Amino acid sequence: MKTMLYILIAIVSMMAIAACSDEEETAIQETSSSMSETSSEMSIAVPSVVDIAVDDGRFTTLVAALGAADLVETLSGPGPFTVFAPTDDAFNALPEGTVEGLLEDIPALTDVLTYHVVSGSVLAETVVGLDSATTLQGADVNISVMGSDVMLNESKVIITDIVGSNGVVHVIDKVLLPPSDSPEPAVSLPSVVDIAVDDGRFTTLVAALGAADLVETLSGPGPFTVFAPTDDAFNALPEGTVEGLLEDIPALTDVLTYHVVSGSVLAETVVGLDSATTLQGADVNISVMGSDVMLNESKVIITDIVGSNGVVHVIDKVLMPPS
Repeated sequence: MKTMLYILIAIVSMMAIAACSDEEETAIQETSSSMSETSSEMSIAVPSVVDIAVDDGRFTTLVAALGAADLVETLSGPGPFTVFAPTDDAFNALPEGTVEGLLEDIPALTDVLTYHVVSGSVLAETVVGLDSATTLQGADVNISVMGSDVMLNESKVIITDIVGSNGVVHVIDKVLLPPSDSPEPAVSLPSVVDIAVDDGRFTTLVAALGAADLVETLSGPGPFTVFAPTDDAFNALPEGTVEGLLEDIPALTDVLTYHVVSGSVLAETVVGLDSATTLQGADVNISVMGSDVMLNESKVIITDIVGSNGVVHVIDKVLMPPS
């Protein structure tokens, strides 16, 4: 009888153990399934490089520009891409009207935006070892390390390695502008005459050049170096001098051409000279007295105003040619 009782107890115990084992296996399977689903959801939730910019809030201008240039779909693709993303502050620092101008010129806007993108997912540890990187725009962006700063052209990288599903974003503090294939020609600079006209401090000089019929000559290819006396310099002449010169055009021409030297002579060259031969034919004496550069008795007060056909140095006294 006891033997039968022991056997019955053993059978019941084995059934209980089996039931517990089944429950544990079910729980493990459910947990494993839940973890798998969570892992899958986490993988899908990683944003693209475009979504990173959209979600951050500091790149509203960049996001708007990407939309205007129809680049959102491209940069939401598989990539991978490395995006150097300028902040709104970076766009705001551009000269007034630049952003508006780009939004009206989509090819130019596309060039600027693709100049901020490099093919591949390039993390900061790799970037710091490069001298340059070729952008999707086609031109290279220069990379340098200055102390603890990483620079792209003139822009500093301020945040690195924001990893997305299709690449990585590095934040920069200035907008990168691609090199122009057709730079502005030198003639876009003002001529030495235009410099005097536009400045506002040389109204007497400009009037005298017109009276002596020298405007066209000094607007030519040159190059010329003009030592330009201010209105104050002309006003300091003895009373009646200017009026007398305006009535004696040959004498006026002599005075004006005595202020002009052939060639574009920058200040660093001027200080090494003892004299220079003027268009009038006579030499003007040059001396350095402490920090002052003197032409005869006149002091040079502003140097190296560079124009399309030469350079202007401003002087504080009118030069009078030797008689």
